Amino acid sequence: MNLRDRLFESILLARQRVYEVGSATPLESVKADLPFSLFVKREDLGPIKAYKWRGAYNRMAQLTPEERARGVVTASAGNHAQGVALAAGLLGTRARIYMPRPTPGVKQAAVRRFGGSHVEIVLHGDTYDAASEAATEESRKTGAVFVHPYDDLEVMAGQGTLADEVALSGKGPFDVAYLQIGGGGMAAAAACWLKRQYPGIRIIGVEGEEQAGMAAAMKAGAPVAIPKVDIFCDGTAVKRVGALTFELCRELVDEYVTVSNEDVCWAIQTLWEANRIIPETSGALGVAAALKAGESLRGKRVLTVISGANIDFGKIGFITRNSHVGGARRHHLRVRIPERPDALLHLLENVLGDANIVEFQYGKSHPGEAWFVIGVAADDAALAALHARLDAHKVTRQDVSGHDDVAFRVIRYKPELLAHPVFLNLMFFERKGALHDFLVRHVKGRANIVYFNYAYTGERVGRALIGLEFAEPAARESFLRELPATGGGFEACRVVDAPASARLLGE
Repeated sequence: MNLRDRLFESILLARQRVYEVGSATPLESVKADLPFSLFVKREDLGPIKAYKWRGAYNRMAQLTPEERARGVVTASAGNHAQGVALAAGLLGTRARIYMPRPTPGVKQAAVRRFGGSHVEIVLHGDTYDAASEAATEESRKTGAVFVHPYDDLEVMAGQGTLADEVALSGKGPFDVAYLQIGGGGMAAAAACWLKRQYPGIRIIGVEGEEQAGMAAAMKAGAPVAIPKVDIFCDGTAVKRVGALTFELCRELVDEYVTVSNEDVCWAIQTLWEANRIIPETSGALGVAAALKAGESLRGKRVLTVISGANIDFGKIGFITRNSHVGGARRHHLRVRIPERPDALLHLLENVLGDANIVEFQYGKSHPGEAWFVIGVAADDAALAALHARLDAHKVTRQDVSGHDDVAFRVIRYKPELLAHPVFLNLMFFERKGALHDFLVRHVKGRANIVYFNYAYTGERVGRALIGLEFAEPAARESFLRELPATGGGFEACRVVDAPASARLLGE
């Protein structure tokens, strides 16, 4: 019997064991305005909020009494560890679990909660692979059974039961399935089952841009270690895919695609807005790839897996900042305008037009010219139209999307260049034109903008820190007397100290 048939038979046998622990998870339609029908398998609703319990329990339920007495050892970035912990508690065996040091706290706490006194966590190394090497060495020395997170036929068989549930849902057939790949276990098992149930289905393996270990293995003809592994999608951050998973994916997966971290953030936003789902980053890889494919899937029935929801709460802020806005990507342009009053307003009114501006970064550092960083949310057509307008007005600019100083919002300025300055903390109602209206009503013709820090966050109220300078002290005092504390499209405005932390280095 070949490897593919062995896996299929093992999935059949895994059903009985897996459902001793949990029940089938739902298959839901994503209620978004898409050119294709998108279905998500809700593995985020399983016993550990991820699919990994299936494989861990299926493997450990087959331990002999002697093996249970010796205990097990494993390595995991989080979800497999929770599955092993759950199985250890239910089966009455001990588990020593190696996890990378950056493993989110929510996943460490869940391991302890599921396993209780049956588990011990060992934080080792900065990557899954370092943790795995240490766990493998302990298994060799102590005789504890190493429960591999993906390169084990029985572990894969457990994961394959999720595809069995897809077939039993009655919502098929599907034209294409986007399956995320870390080590390749879930993708191999799901593809094995889906291709048997839906012979015409196309299987697309999805990897992060700096996690594409399976695609690298396919190119090399064997598993290879990729030089760098991005850990934003920590659940799929694997340096080398498995030997078994490689053989199976080579036969079963039709194509491999990659998605960016920004694509993943957009997928999470889409899932939240459509179905109120917040998956972990790796859990959204399949959805990200489907959204990226867009029009090429028109009219098709598309299957993806929400593989987990064990997200570190602190990551949500990053996801919000790096998601698309209204389906458009963020782009950052550094544009040059004269350093003089109303130059920015002229740019806004006469050049940028209806561009969807979501960010400003500027600090005065030159007496004659200003370089504003303007963030816009735009699809390809809108971005091309914006560049055409900038060309028509002969506006010098450079694309600084992804530049470190822009990403980290390093806004430097030279305080000695500011004449009679005042800094305002402005809270305004986040609607199109609100910030522009404030500048026209209160700043135009009276002051020069010398500092601007604003980023769209998706909240009802926008926040901006704006620095102004005046020709003379009397003009400054007149402005402050006449500036209302609220009203006219903004919620609050107060004078604050200058942002000393943002001054140019060396002052």
